[in-house]
Amino acid sequence: MNIPVTFLWPQLLWLLLALPLLVLLYVWLLSRRKQAAVRFASLAIVREAMGKGPGWRRHVPPVLLLLAIATMLLAAARPMASIVLPSQEQTIILAMDVSGSMRAEDVKPNRLVASQAAAKAFLAELPRHVKVGIVAFAGSAQVVQPITLSREDLVTAIDKFQLQRATAIGSAIVVSLSELFPGQGFDIGAMTYNRNSDPFAPQGRAIDQPKTEPKAFVPVAPGSYGSAAIILLTDGQRTTGVDTAEAAKMAADRGVRVYTVGVGTVDGEVIGFEGWSMRVRLDEDSLKEVARTTQAEYYYAGTADNLKKVYETLSTRLTVEKKETEIAGLLALVASILALFSAGLSVLWFNRIL
Repeated sequence: MNIPVTFLWPQLLWLLLALPLLVLLYVWLLSRRKQAAVRFASLAIVREAMGKGPGWRRHVPPVLLLLAIATMLLAAARPMASIVLPSQEQTIILAMDVSGSMRAEDVKPNRLVASQAAAKAFLAELPRHVKVGIVAFAGSAQVVQPITLSREDLVTAIDKFQLQRATAIGSAIVVSLSELFPGQGFDIGAMTYNRNSDPFAPQGRAIDQPKTEPKAFVPVAPGSYGSAAIILLTDGQRTTGVDTAEAAKMAADRGVRVYTVGVGTVDGEVIGFEGWSMRVRLDEDSLKEVARTTQAEYYYAGTADNLKKVYETLSTRLTVEKKETEIAGLLALVASILALFSAGLSVLWFNRIL
């Protein structure tokens, strides 16, 4: 497998041109030794005194030293390579549905309780360095627990969920993005409640409010942001808020993957909530589209056991990532080992460092 390598200081690679000069210097030194040997009156006497020559061993320490120098010069150019490493700056946003449809009992004991239990089991399995934030959504979306390493605070936030009316899936994605990118100036009110063709267009400003220019934003490749992900757990039936497809596009433009988890059954069941009743079905199509747009995956969780397995799978998938990393330190270590081997073999075989 080819790993592309780039250099932060590529101009230092010109120093590698000195390596052929070192080889020529080594060849010149060997020729001088031969010329010095000719000055003796009898070469036979010299051969008898020196015994059997070192042969190929004579060249091993210099070759190792030459490789060490070449490796050090590569390290000086600060090479960067894309490699798979455990993520030390991982952030996961759990966006969890608390709408009235989550009280359906097609997942036992009901969708909400099952999702709460699975979410807490998921948190228990995550490595301690992974930061997590929680967004709860119904008719609107709110950050109920800012990004933190405290598993206790996260569990407390999950236990406090209260069912509410309506389902704003798109708003949950937007609020999750605002938590991941607080410096991008998301106007949550305008994004959530504006019903125009452009759900992210501002709705106006007060007369005394200073006019601010929107921050420049350059879209990136979908799925390219490896330091964070959103896990959206819902039955997929949007009834209000930001359009789900528009919110998914917004996440994709920022490279954030939105893993969707469908809770419930496709047939659903009839539930009553605050004086009204309706049949609540799992809308898998919209959740699959969100996952496809953001280069993530959709998981079906028709039962509580399946839901827990889904979270366990996500935990495994989200704790490593491919990132561009400077490997100068690794090359410097290799150069040091080569230099030590060169000196050690020279002392062992010839009683001198070189």
